[in-house]
Amino acid sequence: MLTIYGVHRSRASRNIWLAHELGLPFKLAPVMQRYRLQEPIPSDLVHTKSPSFLEINPNGHVPSIDDDGLVLHESLAINLYLAKKHGGSLAPANLVEDGQMSMWSLWATNEVEPHSLSIVQNGPSDTAIAALRGPFAVLDKAVAGGFLVGDRFTVADINVAEVVRYAQAATDLFEAAPNVKAWLAACQARPGFRKMWDAREKEPA
Repeated sequence: MLTIYGVHRSRASRNIWLAHELGLPFKLAPVMQRYRLQEPIPSDLVHTKSPSFLEINPNGHVPSIDDDGLVLHESLAINLYLAKKHGGSLAPANLVEDGQMSMWSLWATNEVEPHSLSIVQNGPSDTAIAALRGPFAVLDKAVAGGFLVGDRFTVADINVAEVVRYAQAATDLFEAAPNVKAWLAACQARPGFRKMWDAREKEPA
């Protein structure tokens, strides 16, 4: 049985979306980000600095998973692992695609996420938008044919789309990158994303 530690309003959304795409049953063990909580914290609420969770992930971040005894951290690495374990069209078909999916996941973490997080946390700023124009141009060219790897929707699209999502308030970025705008809309129209998102909207902000 797969256990995902986190909440929908966290990076665990990436793993929940993938699990829905795979039709993979899982247990969600709610763990709230400590920075979202104000004192006094209810004693029965598990958060990222709770001793019980630090035994799972000593880094004190969500998500983590326990997959039949295998404990992994880092949301994008978890997705790559689960996709490869369960196979199908989301997974790499060969070593070349495996490398490409890893490349795009690390690209999203390094080139996009620091600036897209700034937008979701603080609103669009000239600095963040300027920093993302180059990466968005790269992504716009990459998704001109539809998806990132192998002419089909894969785990690479989930990983990158969930990072790009943070920048959606910067509408000018998407207007300047129409392929990115269309690609993200297609990703977010998938039933797996909608199921995750509907559950996320029901969680307290």
